[in-house]
Parts: sequence; structure tokens; C-alpha cells
Amino acid sequence: SAGCSTGEEPYSIAMVVRETVPEDWDVKILATDLDSDVVRHAREGIYRAERVEGLSRERLRRWVRRGRGDKAGLVRMAPALRQLITFKTLNLMEPWPMRGPFDFIFCRNVVIYFSKDTQRVLFDRFADLLPADGHLFIGHSESLHRVTDRFRLLGQTIYRKVK
Repeated sequence: SAGCSTGEEPYSIAMVVRETVPEDWDVKILATDLDSDVVRHAREGIYRAERVEGLSRERLRRWVRRGRGDKAGLVRMAPALRQLITFKTLNLMEPWPMRGPFDFIFCRNVVIYFSKDTQRVLFDRFADLLPADGHLFIGHSESLHRVTDRFRLLGQTIYRKVK
């Protein structure tokens, strides 16, 4: 999850993984952001209760721990979710320490701030980290059209690597 901000996206991904992927699969989620303060917040997995109001009752019961006493009004993501995710500070435009491969890359609502040339460089770098049929998820206001030919559109915001 590139540009993960305070971590809601990687925790949502972790919920889906825990609910759908067999336990014996080796799954790891790398979540990065440029801002070390939001990465620290994400790593803690503590949010105002309003931030999880959109979750189903079952997901709340299974994955969210409600605060009590002086922690009332706060929630914390369950340890089973937190242990799947590694949060790191990362500037997407500098050299990356990770080598891949990654089966999926989520980079939603990040590239809208970049020029087309910068987007092309970033998407090529993502393609280099994905296997032949890896998937890239971008935001609804973003597009790879006329930026790179290394992905094929599968849905409104989902692309599969082709080159």
C-alpha cells in the first residue's frame, strides 16, 4: 500500500486477507508513506471510533477492539491484523530498499499530485516489482491511459501487468 497515510487501507486489506486467504499462506503487507508521523500513527492502529463506523457488525466484532476508560471513543485494530502489516517511511521518488515481487500494489490517490512523466517513472517501477500477472490498484480519479503500456485495465481502478 504505497501512500498509505494513517493506515486505513492496509488494515482493510489485512481484513480481507484474514477472511479469505488460507492461514498457511505466507502473506505480508508492506504499507508506506512519505510522512513519518502518519506512518507512526498507522503502526499503532489506533483510531477514533467514527473511523470504523462503515464496517459491518461482524468485522467490528472480529477485527476492532474498543477502548475503555480513558481510551473510550478510540478503537484499535486487532493483533491478527497488525502482525500482517509492516509500516515504513518511503519516498516513492527515491531508490527503494524492497526488491519484490509483490502480487498486488495499491497506490490509490497518490499519483494525482505527480506530472505525467513522474507517473510514467513510478508506474514502470511498480511494473518491475510485479510478477507477469501482478495487479495494480489506483484511485478513481487516476488513470494509466497515455502514461504507460505495461498494464491492461481490468476494471475502473484495477490493472494487470502485461509487460
